Amino acid sequence: MPDNSHLLIALAASPSPGCQPVLDALQLPHLERLLARLTPEAPDTGSDTDFSPPHERALARHLGLPASPRGTTPWAAFAQQAAPGEAWAYVTPCQWHIGADSVTLADPALLQLTEADARALLDILAPWFAQDGIALEYDQPTRWRARGDALAGLACASLDRVVGRDVRPWLPDAASARLVHRLHSEMQMLLYTHPFNDERAARGLPAVNAFWLHGAGALPERPAPVAPPQQPDELRQAALAEDWAAWGAAWRALDAGPVAQLAAPAAAGEAVRLTLCGERSALTWHSAPRGLWQRMTSQFRRQQLSTLAEQL
Repeated sequence: MPDNSHLLIALAASPSPGCQPVLDALQLPHLERLLARLTPEAPDTGSDTDFSPPHERALARHLGLPASPRGTTPWAAFAQQAAPGEAWAYVTPCQWHIGADSVTLADPALLQLTEADARALLDILAPWFAQDGIALEYDQPTRWRARGDALAGLACASLDRVVGRDVRPWLPDAASARLVHRLHSEMQMLLYTHPFNDERAARGLPAVNAFWLHGAGALPERPAPVAPPQQPDELRQAALAEDWAAWGAAWRALDAGPVAQLAAPAAAGEAVRLTLCGERSALTWHSAPRGLWQRMTSQFRRQQLSTLAEQL
C-alpha cells in the first residue's frame, strides 16, 4: 500500500514550448492552498542531461536507495530483492527510428507486444546476451530482467529520458559499457532481416530493432522496507507523449483529487509531504509547526505552479 502522506508528482512542469501556454492558464486552487500550509525543504537541483530524472531520484530517496543523477540506482535489483552485490538490470525491446541526423526511440508501448511475441523475441536475443554472461528473464512484454556481473556499476539513462528523443546523448559512455554498444550493433543487424519482424510486418505491426538497458546495478545493502509514496502517473504519461492538452487535464484532475486529499490532513496538522518534479530538479515541502504570523502571512504569498516551474 502506498504512503498516503507523501504525494510525488513526476513531470509537474516541462521546458517544452508546448507546455508553457497550458501551464500559464492552469488554475490549481488546492495546490496553492496546500503549498501555503507547508514548509519547503532544500531542493534537489539537477540538470536535464542527468541520466536519472528528478522523479526517480526522489523515489529512490524515499525508498532508501542510492539517488545519484548518474543513472546508477539499481532499480531491477531492488525489485528482485536481490542479495547485495548481485547485479541486475531491465531490458526494454523497442524501435529506433534512424534518420539523417538523429536516432529516435519510439514509445515501446506502440510496439503492441503481446506476452507471446515478447517471449519469442526474448528466446531470439537471449543467446547473444548469454555470450557476455548476461541472462535474460521475462518480466513484462516491454520490460525484461537481465542478470550478470557486467551490469554492476553501469550508468544507464532512464527510459523516461529517452522516449521520443535522440538516443545518442543517453548511451552509456564508460569503458565498462562497451559491451552494451556492441550488443546494440549486433541486435540491429540480427533483427533487420529476421523472420520475427517479417511476421510482425505482415500483421501491420512495427518492427523491433533495438533495446534499452536501464535500472542497472547492485544493491550495496538491502534498504529497510518502506511504503512507496503516492505516484499518480497520468501527468508523466501525457508529458512523455508531449500531449499538453492531456497534461493540463491531468493536472486539473490531480488538483481536485490527490492534492485536495493531501490538503485535508495538512490543514488538520498531520504530517504530509509533497514533491514536485520537473526535467531538471525536484522541490519538496513538508508539514512543520508555524507561528501565528507565519500562518497569516502565508495566505498572502500563495505560490502558483507557473512561478515554480522555473525551479523544476
